[in-house]
Order: sequence, then structure tokens, then C-alpha cells
Amino acid sequence: MTTTDETTVLTPGPAGPPRTLVSSTPHLMKRLAMLQKDRAMSAFEESGLTPYHYAVLTLLEEEPPETQAMIADALGYDRSHLVGLLDELEERGLIERKRDPGDRRRHLVTLTPDGKRAATKLRSIVRKLEGEFLTPLDDDERQTLHRLLLRLARYHDPRYEAACQRDA
Repeated sequence: MTTTDETTVLTPGPAGPPRTLVSSTPHLMKRLAMLQKDRAMSAFEESGLTPYHYAVLTLLEEEPPETQAMIADALGYDRSHLVGLLDELEERGLIERKRDPGDRRRHLVTLTPDGKRAATKLRSIVRKLEGEFLTPLDDDERQTLHRLLLRLARYHDPRYEAACQRDA
């Protein structure tokens, strides 16, 4: 703390992270992901759902019907955690689970019409969050960032490679 005279005390601004962390790309990615996750959880709060629920709903929109195991594997969720998410979605009438006629040990999960409406509503929240988060970047920078992150995801997680091949 520095004083200019006996009555004035200057307080330093907020402390920043050390240069070593600022120069670390993985640290920045982790920090930004944590900030965005906190924002998403707050934005979703009014809906009573979470980004985890949203991921399940959007998967079912694109790939219906799915088994519980396929959903967990596609999203990288722990299977026991997924069961709780599916219970919550089913209680709200957003999904249905039925025995797989081809294998009675499995359940097929499908989206209900209310689930489709919820996914649409949540998608608008996600788009707003993404727009706010990426505000400092112009359209070209956003596309470049996305392309680079997708390249990293494809390298480190084979599920992203498979998804990209499906879309090609």
C-alpha cells in the first residue's frame, strides 16, 4: 500500500493472475470455460433445467431414439449421473423411456413434444449466452476460434471426430 500524504491512502486495483498463468493457453481455456459454465447455470436457472439437460435434449433431437448407454457415451457423461438427469427430464414430461423391443434389458429414450419445445427455448438461451461471451470477437474471429477449438476437440476426443464425419 502506498501513501501520498498522511491522509490519503491508495489501494491497489484488483490482483491479477500471475504472468505464467496468463501465458498458458490451457489455463485461459479452463478459466473461460468456468466463467461460461457459471453464466449458463444462472441463465438456465429460471427454466429449472441445466446445460446438462440441454445436451441430452439436443442429442435426442438429432439422433432419436437412443439408449441410455448411447446417450451417456455420446455426451461423455457418467452413466449413473445420466440416469438422474433422465429421471428429472421424464418427471417433467420432456422425454419418454420405453423398453427396447429388441433387447428388454435396455431402455430407448425419446423426446416428447414438450421436450422439443424446451430444447428450442434453451437453444435461444444458449445463443444469447454465446453472443454475449464472444462479444469482443468479430465474425471471422469467432469462426476461427470455433475451427481451432473443434480441431483440438477432434484430436483429444474421438467422439468429436465421429460427429464431424457424420456431418460431412
